[in-house]
Amino acid sequence: MAEPIITASPSGKATFIVQIQYQQKANWHGKISWAEEKKTQSFRSLLEMIQLMNEAVSPVEVEDAPRTWE
Repeated sequence: MAEPIITASPSGKATFIVQIQYQQKANWHGKISWAEEKKTQSFRSLLEMIQLMNEAVSPVEVEDAPRTWE
């Protein structure tokens, strides 16, 4: 088993800028920026956006996550 990768701040807090580009079939599509790390990622659903946010504040990388900040 690989060692977990710690990517978040110890406080577990992060600042996000969310830009909703459009809504299709009850899902948001857009871009989310993680201000502290100066990273931006596109998302295709609200769930995907929340997973990106969780990854930013969670101290351990999730193996089966569909999207990552990298």
